[in-house]
Amino acid sequence: MITRPAPRLLRVSLRKRAPIAAPITRHFSTTPENKAKNRVYTPVRRYDDFSSYLQLSTSSRTPLLTLWTASYCATCKTVSPLLQELIEAGVGEEEGGVSFCEVEYDTPDVMDSGLGMTYMITSLPTLLSFDRGEAQTGTKVVDPKKLTDKEWMKEWIRTEARRRGQGGGGTGLYGGGTGLLGGLFGNTK
Repeated sequence: MITRPAPRLLRVSLRKRAPIAAPITRHFSTTPENKAKNRVYTPVRRYDDFSSYLQLSTSSRTPLLTLWTASYCATCKTVSPLLQELIEAGVGEEEGGVSFCEVEYDTPDVMDSGLGMTYMITSLPTLLSFDRGEAQTGTKVVDPKKLTDKEWMKEWIRTEARRRGQGGGGTGLYGGGTGLLGGLFGNTK
């Protein structure tokens, strides 16, 4: 008969353990955070571009400011650089930021899509804000004197930036006030 030695037990004292290190925090993205809140898009010449910008602004909860222009419009050529300059300078960033695009109304794709008819663009230039994908027709601006007044424009941009995806001022299809069906259905909010 062969005898085997008895198994040895290993004793570990809990008191002698090394201290546990602090957990390591790992970030999911290595992309640096973008501090700028205002965004200026390239001019809209196709319906798909407009739709994409509208979805981007809705998902980021920033209003999309649109300036509807035409190549033959002299006032448009004054208003567009002014508005773009104000937005690039950061007007409205403290209030939450805005997105901006110029819609070239007289391009064939925009005219054929019926975009102007959808949003009741009856004169050029027209400044129209979108929030949550909804046209804010209550704050639509068509007055050339207001559109060329730098201080008035700054305040309008700040007001639109304060919406931050909250709506208000837009009427949608059935909203109250100045929408397609006026106050027929009252305020639906």
